[in-house]
Amino acid sequence: MSRTRTRWRLGLSAAVLLVASTAVPGTTVPASAADVTDYAITVDPKRSGPAIGDTLYGVFFEDINRAADGGLYAELVQNRSFEYGTADNASYTPLTSWTVSGGARTLDDDGRLDARNRTYLSLDGGSSVTNSGYNTGIRVQNGKTYDFSAWVRADAKTPLTVTLHDADGTLAEARQVTARGGWARYRARFTATRGSTTGRLTVAAGGPVALDMVSLMPRDTYKGHGLRKDLAGKIAALHPGFVRFPGGCLVNTGSMQGYDEASGFQRKRSYQWKDTVGPVERRATNSNFWGYNQSYGLGYFEYFQFAEDIGAMPLPVVPALVTGCGQNRATDDAALLRRHIQDTLDLIEFANGPVTSEWGARRAAMGHPKPFHLTHLEVGNEENLPDEFFARFTQFRSAIAAAYPDVTVISNSGPDDSGTTFDTAWKLNRDAGVGMVDEHYYNSPQWFLQNNDRYDTYDRNGPKVFLGEYASGGNTFRNALAEAAYMTGLERNADVVELASYAPLLANEDYVQWRPDMIWFNNHASWGSADYEVQKLFMNNVGDRVVPSTATGTPAVSGPIAGAVGLSTWATTAAYDDVRVTGADGTPLLDEDFGGDATRWNHTGGGSWSVEDGQYVQSDVSAENTMVSAGDPAWHDYDLHVKATKRSGKEGFLVAFGVKDTGTYYWWNLGGWNNTTSAVEQAVDGGKSTLISRPGSIETGRAYDIDIKVRGRQVTLLLDGQEWGSFTDDKPAEPFRQVVTRDARTGDLIVKVVNAQSTDARTAVDLGGAKVARRAAVTTLSAAPEAVNTETATAVAPVRSTFDGAAGRFTYTFPANSVTFLRIRQR
Repeated sequence: MSRTRTRWRLGLSAAVLLVASTAVPGTTVPASAADVTDYAITVDPKRSGPAIGDTLYGVFFEDINRAADGGLYAELVQNRSFEYGTADNASYTPLTSWTVSGGARTLDDDGRLDARNRTYLSLDGGSSVTNSGYNTGIRVQNGKTYDFSAWVRADAKTPLTVTLHDADGTLAEARQVTARGGWARYRARFTATRGSTTGRLTVAAGGPVALDMVSLMPRDTYKGHGLRKDLAGKIAALHPGFVRFPGGCLVNTGSMQGYDEASGFQRKRSYQWKDTVGPVERRATNSNFWGYNQSYGLGYFEYFQFAEDIGAMPLPVVPALVTGCGQNRATDDAALLRRHIQDTLDLIEFANGPVTSEWGARRAAMGHPKPFHLTHLEVGNEENLPDEFFARFTQFRSAIAAAYPDVTVISNSGPDDSGTTFDTAWKLNRDAGVGMVDEHYYNSPQWFLQNNDRYDTYDRNGPKVFLGEYASGGNTFRNALAEAAYMTGLERNADVVELASYAPLLANEDYVQWRPDMIWFNNHASWGSADYEVQKLFMNNVGDRVVPSTATGTPAVSGPIAGAVGLSTWATTAAYDDVRVTGADGTPLLDEDFGGDATRWNHTGGGSWSVEDGQYVQSDVSAENTMVSAGDPAWHDYDLHVKATKRSGKEGFLVAFGVKDTGTYYWWNLGGWNNTTSAVEQAVDGGKSTLISRPGSIETGRAYDIDIKVRGRQVTLLLDGQEWGSFTDDKPAEPFRQVVTRDARTGDLIVKVVNAQSTDARTAVDLGGAKVARRAAVTTLSAAPEAVNTETATAVAPVRSTFDGAAGRFTYTFPANSVTFLRIRQR
């Protein structure tokens, strides 16, 4: 395969180039041509590219995967206020995570601690309750101090004995407190005499008492502010420029009403900041969108404080009164909208106002008289109703601009990287002169490799982009490599993309609602994924300005779309018939009327398939991805015809083509996303991305004629004889990407190279006449594509070394499957 070559001053030719060993990047050893791919990088240090702000890269914290309670928030007692209920999760009760010995009952009556803390425990004399914490139990460390507290009400003087123990015995000396009278907070301190990850906390009552807000907090938290030290430390080590919080779907789902008597103390509601400040015993509780309870012990004050502690810009997100994340409703209540707008103005005052203001005084009362310096605020989160959202966003924006003109108000473009919602939202934002628009997308590694140039053509005079959520659909090093390659495009376009954050941030391994995630943990350990290592490398080596550079590339995608054909369903039963595959020259490749058996079909997915009355039927209505395939993976340039009838269920049909294996294929998803949208999706190594989509649904009981014409890399799709759409999949998934930035403080040129392929990349680097020191600092991430970091093994970790061959022109071999940063000092 030929590539453009440049004759280098070093005198190396194609015949005599030497290659660096993968084990020792930058050294030279002989290798065969099959082991390397040759590239050239040309840098122009005399020109200036876009400036890169200090806040380009940040983090997005959402309480998903138990990221808050049981995670970053250091509280060790689960369900400490007995507020769990079926509104949170169908399996929950007020005693979830508690066991009772003796007599106890939970009550919701006028004897409660606070109107916003509805439930409490009535414990009989001689009885006890024991809390099991999170994961395997309460984790304590030998020699560490833990602070116990509980709110107690007792009619008579009553002793309570508090113990910390596990199956092998006590973990600390027991403590006793004596309660008497109305609700009051009682405290005790434990010093662990040994460590355990299966601890339990027991409170035993010598007489009848009422209990609420039972707490056990480690004394040793991040900067003494109540956050789990190892998790906060890993986030701080990223040196993020901003923290976006608290969501996500938490912000734009559920009721927009308050937690009060007027709403019937509505539990399933959007995250509203005033619920989360002030004394913790008076904070509201809420049903978390992701299927559990959130206590709001980690609330807005703590988020602001954490951002300050790690030197990051706080970036809160507030509801726009339009729900998303599958709910898709607009609230039409003018008074409620005005209340939310005023709440948002009060939030800015809480963050920035003087102590003489109402909400500045509230902040000061919580221990922080100085302002938090809020400069950016986002309204809404990936709403699917762009017109309804924007009508409300405009009112928020106008009110904020009138009162706080220096605050940047961020809008969004919906939940996808393209499509009708995306296009409509962007037009509305562009026409209104919005300053910044939040984009979200979760796609396959292939998509990220193909779309490095996404922002090259964005309007430099239009709204800036906040890439608030993105990830490539997995936690292998293959995923991290694709993200790293994409990040070089973000930096190259730093004049358009001003903020970017991978999502989600945290995941407790025993409570997972979403994958992938950047940092994983349990009750005693935490570890960064391969994606974390990539994010950390980029965040700690950003630079201040892009230095223009170009690179040769790998050959473009060549050859036609090829593969077998397939049928599938998703939470739906369906019948298929008259499957015909015909070559472009008319040659029959497959003709299946299911008059006999289905032995030519390979069942690689779930579900229950059988031949019934001359049709191939999938009859399990709950099964997802029930793929069956037939044919030759080498087929190309063919016509596929299928007759399909939906029988029952949530969605429609999935008709596949270009099927290589169980993880690599295309399929036309008709009536997907709860029968609201049809799209063509491409799967590569299990990660999917959308190539074309449009609204549409599939009728139950109606037979549809589906035709797919594959010619080279062009695909045309017909539904009942009418063209539905077409696309050409010819964007190269370029595995070799680079960007160069300059660090003004050190004077370093930072050459950042991603080689996301299985061969070394022998590269001639021309620094455009720059005078540089011979020794360069090198940081390399290199591993097998499927490598995954775990609690016990870190397969993907940075290796630091030096390279003594830096010059105005030099060669460097970047290892296969690697991310390499060269910091080269200019003289």
